[in-house]
Order: sequence, then C-alpha cells, then structure tokens
Amino acid sequence: MKKLFNITLQNRKLLYQFLTKTPREQLVKIPAGYRNNIWWNIAHVVVTQQLLVYKLSGLPMNISQELVDTYKKGTVPDGSVTDEEIELISAFLFSTAETAEADYDKGLFKNYNEYHTSAKVTLSSVEDAISFNVYHEGLHLGAILSLQKALMA
Repeated sequence: MKKLFNITLQNRKLLYQFLTKTPREQLVKIPAGYRNNIWWNIAHVVVTQQLLVYKLSGLPMNISQELVDTYKKGTVPDGSVTDEEIELISAFLFSTAETAEADYDKGLFKNYNEYHTSAKVTLSSVEDAISFNVYHEGLHLGAILSLQKALMA
C-alpha cells in the first residue's frame, strides 16, 4: 500500500504544478470539444478520492459537502474560480493524500460499501478503492495534458 500512497502523492505534486503554474484564464477555459477544464479535473480528483476512500468506508470526509456537490462525477465547471478555492484545493491536494495514508496506517478503515465504478471495476475494500484511485487520478492527469495541448493550439 505504501507504493500506492507514494504514487498518489507524486501525481498530486504534478497536479499542484499545473494548478500553480497555469494562468487562471487557461485553468478555467473549456476548449472546443471538451466538457471541462484543468481546474475542474484537479478539484475532481480531490473529491473523488474522498468519496471512494472515506465515504464508501462509512467515515467522515475531510472536505465539505459543497466541494463534493460542485466537483463530483457528472458536474460541469462554470468557468470561474476564486483565489480562495485555488488555495483550498492546493492544500487539499496534499493533506487528503497524507491523511488517507495516516488513517490507513492507524487501521481506521474497517468497513467498505461495495461500489461498481463506471469503468466496470467493482470496489469491495478500501484497498480496492485506493488502488482504483491511482488509476482514476492518472486518467485525469491525462485529461489535463490533453486540455493543455488543446489550449495551446
């Protein structure tokens, strides 16, 4: 599991670079042919990790329900972001990854509500969720790279 937590943290470092180095107008722009933007993808991975790992384990999430409602699967960005939101997600990129590892090491994840993902993968344990989350975050890193390329065209 240590390796999976490390991969997540390395991916989060890449996402942080996109978040802090991409001009705001590019963060929120939705290129033609796309449904979302770089900003939404970054906030979405934070929300999804909390849903998959904490909520489905029956534990309280470390983020607000408002963030979940704004960035969960099926939501669409509105093309805006505030400095406060960027700071919040920047902090959550690291704190949620580090807290999940610490909570896992403490043995806090005792139960799990089985979940069937849209990728046709069934998650039956927190270990499944942590593993799947690595895959999910990789998909969104790929989406961000695609968005970045589209923005430069």
